[in-house]
Amino acid sequence: MVKERARILVVGGGHVGMYTALRLQRTLKGELRRGEADITVVTPDPYMTYQPFLPEAAAGSISPRHVVVPLRRVLDRCHVVVGEVTSVDHAVRTAAVRTLAAAEEGRAAELLGYDELVLAPGSIARTLPVPGLAEYGIGFKTVEEAIGLRNHVIEQMDIASSTRDPAIRDAALTFVFVGGGYAGVEALAELEDMARYTARYYHNVRPEDMKWILVEATDRILPEVGAEMGRYTVTELRRRNIQVLLNTRLESCTDRVAVLSDGQRFPTRTLVWTAGVKPHPLLAATDLPLTDRGRLRCTAELTVDGAEHAWGAGDAAAVPDVTAAEPGTETAPNAQHAVRQAKILGDNIAHSLRGEPLRTYAHKYVGSVASLGLHKGVAQVYGRKLKGYPAWFMHRVYHLSRVPTFNRKARVLAEWTLAGLFKREIVSLGSLEHPRAEFELAAGGKPPHSPSDDPKGSS
Repeated sequence: MVKERARILVVGGGHVGMYTALRLQRTLKGELRRGEADITVVTPDPYMTYQPFLPEAAAGSISPRHVVVPLRRVLDRCHVVVGEVTSVDHAVRTAAVRTLAAAEEGRAAELLGYDELVLAPGSIARTLPVPGLAEYGIGFKTVEEAIGLRNHVIEQMDIASSTRDPAIRDAALTFVFVGGGYAGVEALAELEDMARYTARYYHNVRPEDMKWILVEATDRILPEVGAEMGRYTVTELRRRNIQVLLNTRLESCTDRVAVLSDGQRFPTRTLVWTAGVKPHPLLAATDLPLTDRGRLRCTAELTVDGAEHAWGAGDAAAVPDVTAAEPGTETAPNAQHAVRQAKILGDNIAHSLRGEPLRTYAHKYVGSVASLGLHKGVAQVYGRKLKGYPAWFMHRVYHLSRVPTFNRKARVLAEWTLAGLFKREIVSLGSLEHPRAEFELAAGGKPPHSPSDDPKGSS
């Protein structure tokens, strides 16, 4: 029994935020019914994005709405607040929350009190001061970016098909991806697979006309699957005429020209930046202890070190890896650890409220799977190395088992089945990103003056 009413605030609706709140509403079911506990989830979006499915959503294998999980449906015993936490004052147990209504009412933010804090805002893209990156770079971390990139790639093929200028055509058919981790490799491989298929419907665009370039600053890609599988991935990509440039950095992309550290220059209209992530800036606006890298300093019980009634996990937290041979090792900031940490975190909060001992998070990394396009992949699971179709099949089975809710599992499986029976969809819906442009033009608005203002495009 909880001794007194506990207000639990969960900041973030990602893997950690959603699974922690889901665990809490199950373990504290009686307390919630009796009014002894209250759970509030503050999240910028009313859904959780299952990021491992973003490459397949970009390639058209999965519908965008099936990549996300609606929080209000899953967390039916929690209060879901769509807004952004701008700062946390843990000394007085308050968080400043900026909601959609706050701007309409002329208020900057409102203070939300709590008794227990779960800080899980996740991470954001780690960018570098590369000239032109802010103007022309494309991220790949949200479902909006994934679908926007799909529209953009098909739109570039439309541009190349309809121009007689060889320079414009070459730039439109050159696709540069920076970052050789999961996001970069899987996004490039899936989109190249999709574009190669789409090219059969263009009379003057062939797969060999397109340039796909992967730029990685280190000497290997996909370090999570091991050195051997990483080398196999490089070989597999190069066999598909994809340029894999290791030990190479992006120096500049000003004026839509990607300049690399080895001196190569690629005029391109597509530059996708997936070179890592960094902790959410919200962490710097708290009075909680942080590591040198800006992550929450946590214990193995997922409490914030030195701060009572504060908890952390996932990308935003530096959690000790008690299974590692070397002391001081932290768990990797990936979805596999985030989901497992969230379950322990939810249980530990319940244990803390009931005066029970806390559990220690201890989980060995079982392996990794990565898709390289339809029927192609690499995997290393429990020390076993897989490649080609078996790895691709393992990738789908694993993520289908991990995507939340039976509803999503059934819909994703149905879409995969239909995709195997019918042809790919090759239409670009870039106009969805500017839904009012057509009406504004009809109502007397100014016509578009640049490709970025094109109501029918996403460039």
